[in-house]
Amino acid sequence: MSEPEVFPVPLRTSVKTVDPAWIDYNGHLNMAYYNVFFDTALDEAAPLIGLGPAYVATGSSWFTAEAHVRYLREIHAGERVRVLVRLVDADAKRLHWWEELWSEDGGFLSATSETLTLHVDMTAKKVTPFPPAMAERIAAWRRADAAHPRPQGLGRSVGIRR
Repeated sequence: MSEPEVFPVPLRTSVKTVDPAWIDYNGHLNMAYYNVFFDTALDEAAPLIGLGPAYVATGSSWFTAEAHVRYLREIHAGERVRVLVRLVDADAKRLHWWEELWSEDGGFLSATSETLTLHVDMTAKKVTPFPPAMAERIAAWRRADAAHPRPQGLGRSVGIRR
């Protein structure tokens, strides 16, 4: 019998440095580049369940269907950042991710992203169930994540609160 899968919760991605070219006219990180950090963090996380480049070469992939970013504190040029990733929910065809962008230099939470991704058959361009082995790894990560408190801000909608 093989060892059970161990998924770190949260997954801590590699540290990256904010490129000065990504700074907007307000003097902080342009909002588009927050999504670059969040997207590349999922590229680091997804191979843990088998959704890496080798899998995509087989004719299946995964697409982002929805994302919600909250900008909490400014990030500046040269700042070192890291994304913490959690897999907070899943079903047969979808993954619900929670990500936090942290300043490694200042030790503060800068932004969060909540993302829904879909498993896709690239030939049919249709959303399809995950293969059984991948579904087992997803379930293992979900079990690991379920043992932790719900992230603050998860499920928050956009709108003006009255």
